[in-house]
Amino acid sequence: MRFIVGITGGIGSGKTAVTDRFARHGITVVDADIVARIVVEPGTPALAAIAERFGAGLLQPDGGLDRAALRRIVFADPAQRAWLEQLTHPLIGEEIQRQLAASRSPYTLLSSPLLLESATQRALTSLVVVVDVPEAVQLARTVQRDSNDADQVKRIMAAQLPRAQRLALADIVIDNSGTLDALDGVVAELHKEFLQRAEEARQA
Repeated sequence: MRFIVGITGGIGSGKTAVTDRFARHGITVVDADIVARIVVEPGTPALAAIAERFGAGLLQPDGGLDRAALRRIVFADPAQRAWLEQLTHPLIGEEIQRQLAASRSPYTLLSSPLLLESATQRALTSLVVVVDVPEAVQLARTVQRDSNDADQVKRIMAAQLPRAQRLALADIVIDNSGTLDALDGVVAELHKEFLQRAEEARQA
């Protein structure tokens, strides 16, 4: 039995900082955000459908998708967001399963902002780790990182699972409001634990 650790958290919580540290221990990370980019790369049917619905203005000069412009549209209009999810989520699910099956590390991470909202993704995991910071920290980090205005970030946060609900569904919570050095230590300890759990799952 493969041991798959689900990693999730709200925008700006620092999921990538966590998964990067697991990757340094030789662990394969399947990142749903990266998969979401793969399924709309130039030449894909999904990108063609997006351009047809929203106009060629959403395409960058190199033919790639202007993700920031699309995000502004779909988080301002629930109907457009629902259309986009209906198009992309099945494709994302197929690619996630393909990458998980190809993993050869002792256990595998599935990092996804929608892990707890997606019953399909949740069913792939053996346990769920939630990366958590206070909402004020989420907002400040995301505004600084993505050059988004605060109202846009608040709309994205409002569309995600509420923080209290994420924490209630977690098997393990990583408090990522401290230093990166502290995070190094937390990940190192969890890596040992997951190696042991993966070995137990193989023997079961």
